[in-house]
Formats: sequence, structure tokens, C-alpha cells
Amino acid sequence: MIKHLLSLAAIVLTWVTFIPYLRSIYRGETQPHVFSWVIWGLTTFVVFLAQLAAHGGVGSWPIGVSGVITGYVAFLAFLKKGDTQITRGDWVFFGAALSALPLWALTANPLWAVVILTTVDLLGFGPTVRKVYFQPNSEKISFFALFVLRNGLVLLALEQYSVATVLFPAAVGLGCLGVIGVMIWRRRILV
Repeated sequence: MIKHLLSLAAIVLTWVTFIPYLRSIYRGETQPHVFSWVIWGLTTFVVFLAQLAAHGGVGSWPIGVSGVITGYVAFLAFLKKGDTQITRGDWVFFGAALSALPLWALTANPLWAVVILTTVDLLGFGPTVRKVYFQPNSEKISFFALFVLRNGLVLLALEQYSVATVLFPAAVGLGCLGVIGVMIWRRRILV
């Protein structure tokens, strides 16, 4: 029963985190990087499926909800002309991310799926890190901080602990901490 409550709390926190972020996109206050969000949307949803196959149970559901919402953010980033300034480095991250997806299909193993897709998802942080390095106020620290908390709840809610179920939420939580660190560092320097 506690796992169900933790999963529900993580799902609620996912929505609580995304609703203001979506509003800020609609208002033009946040310009998400299209490549990052496409990568994150694809990988998050596929990791959800792999976690289910690895018996992550109810702890997997917040990842699935996040995958769907993340895909919607990618759509909004494209539609609202978010950060569409694409550099050569962004193309490298995007190409690396897309090339890893067929590798996962060849393995047909939840562990390798999660390892490959976690790597791809972490590559998705590249364009956003570059963006917040140059524009540290273009994203909200609170958004990434809430995802650190949400991923902690996901880890606690997992029904079975293995590399296949733990790796993705732990790595994404650390990736979010990295983005926060770059934003704080650059905001202090540019003041």
C-alpha cells in the first residue's frame, strides 16, 4: 500500500511540476529547447515500458505520466517556437540520441533498454545545459528541483529494485541537479 501512495505522490508532483511550466511556456516566459524535449519525451516513455517489463510496478507509472507530458512539452516547444536555435553541438546530441534507439530495439532486454535510453536521455540534457549556460534565466530552477524530488519518490515507490528499474530515475535526478547547478553558477556570474 505504501508503494501505491508513493507512486500517487510522484504522479501528483509530476503534474504540480508541469502545470506551472506549461503555463510559463504559454506565456512565453520559458522557451524549452525543442531537441531536449523530443529526446526526453521519447526516452522517458520507452523507459516506462522497459520498467514495466522489469517489474517496476506502480513505481513505473510516474515515469509513464511524465513521458506523455514531456512529449506534449516537445510539441509546445515546436509549436510556440521555443528555443529553436540549433547549434552543431545540438545536432550531435540529437543524432547520438536517435542512433541509440535502434540499438535498444536490437537488444530486446529491459536492462539494456534502460541503460541505452538513460544514456540517450542524459544526452538530451546537452542542448538545455548549453542554453542555460548562455541564458541562465530561460528556465526555472524550481521546475528542475521538483523533478529531483519526484525522482526520489519514484525510487521509493518501485516494487522491485534492479539496475533496470533504478538507473533512469536516479540518473535523471542527477541530471536535473546538474542543470540547477549550471543555472545557479551562471546567474551568480552574470549578476
